[in-house]
Amino acid sequence: MSLAKLDAGHLIALFQSWQQLFAEQREFLIALDGKVGDSDLGITMAKSFAAAAEAVAAEGSDAGLSKLLRTAGATMARTAPSTMGTLTATGFLRASKAVEGLDALDTTALAQFWRAYTDGIAERGKAKVGDKTLLDVLDPLTRAIEAAAEKGDSVQAALSSAAKAAEDALEATKSMVAQHGKAAAFQEKTVGLQDAGATVGFFLIRRMAEFASSH
Repeated sequence: MSLAKLDAGHLIALFQSWQQLFAEQREFLIALDGKVGDSDLGITMAKSFAAAAEAVAAEGSDAGLSKLLRTAGATMARTAPSTMGTLTATGFLRASKAVEGLDALDTTALAQFWRAYTDGIAERGKAKVGDKTLLDVLDPLTRAIEAAAEKGDSVQAALSSAAKAAEDALEATKSMVAQHGKAAAFQEKTVGLQDAGATVGFFLIRRMAEFASSH
C-alpha cells in the first residue's frame, strides 16, 4: 500500500527513518566530504537528524505538521550550527510556514513544502543552480514534484519521479566546479566528485519516496 497523504504521525516516523539513514551513512558522508571539505558533514547530519527525530517524537502528532517542522528546524539549528546544519534547519523552518494550517500533505502541498525548503536554502546559502551544492539536487526534485502535482499524480508517484530526478542531478554534479565553502578552494579538483551536500539532498528524497511506498 502506498501513502495517499503524509500526516503528522507519518512525519514523525519519517524523521526517525531519516535519523537511521544518516546514522548508517555517517562514515560515507565523512569520507565524501573529506575529499574537498572539512569532513564534518556525516557528523553534522547524523547529529542534527537524531536530535530532530527525538524532538518531533516528544512533541507528538497532535502538534500538527507545521509545528513539528518548526520544532525540527529549530532543534537542528541549535544542535548542528555548521553551514549544512543551518541550511537544513532553514529548509524545514521555511517548509513549516508553507504548510501552515494543513493536516496532511497531498501532492500539491508536498510541492509547496519542497519549494519553500529549496528557496529557503538558496536564499540562506546565497547559492544558485550550477554552483555544485545541495541546490543542484533540490531544484530538480522540487520541479519534478511540481510537475507531478500539475498532472494530479499521487504522492507516491510524485516522490518516485523526484527521487529519480535527484539521482540524475546528483550524477550531474560530478562534472561541475564547486563555487562555495571549503570545496571552492579546490575548484578544478572537485570535478569528477559528486557533491557531498547534493548527496544529502538525494538521500533525503530517496528515503521519503521509500517511506511513502512502504506506508
